[in-house]
Amino acid sequence: MNYLCLVYLAQDKLHACPDSVCFAYGQELRESGHYVAGQALQPIDTATTVRVRNGQLSLTDGPFAETKEQLAGFYMIQAKDLNEAIHWASKIPPARFGSIEVRPVRELDVSSIAATQEAI
Repeated sequence: MNYLCLVYLAQDKLHACPDSVCFAYGQELRESGHYVAGQALQPIDTATTVRVRNGQLSLTDGPFAETKEQLAGFYMIQAKDLNEAIHWASKIPPARFGSIEVRPVRELDVSSIAATQEAI
């Protein structure tokens, strides 16, 4: 199963962990066979939030939520269960300075699309 590990850091902690340390952790994940994807993100002042309400597009500079910590990056990992995902998430270097949210990836239920296409 795939798990998304979201890395959250306070603005003043964004560079507390050197990129080389995060890169080395990514290498460890790759070598273990658990790595799916991962990337650091630019600071929140580069973000744009997109909303569509009643057919109208609305753009807002910055993130959706006002929080002390911001989404700084992510790792997508493969793990046999939540416990294994937590084990790997606890090794993510920025966990020492912020927090890591571990969430299972949900597969889209497209069975109704397949049934509709078969009927056509």
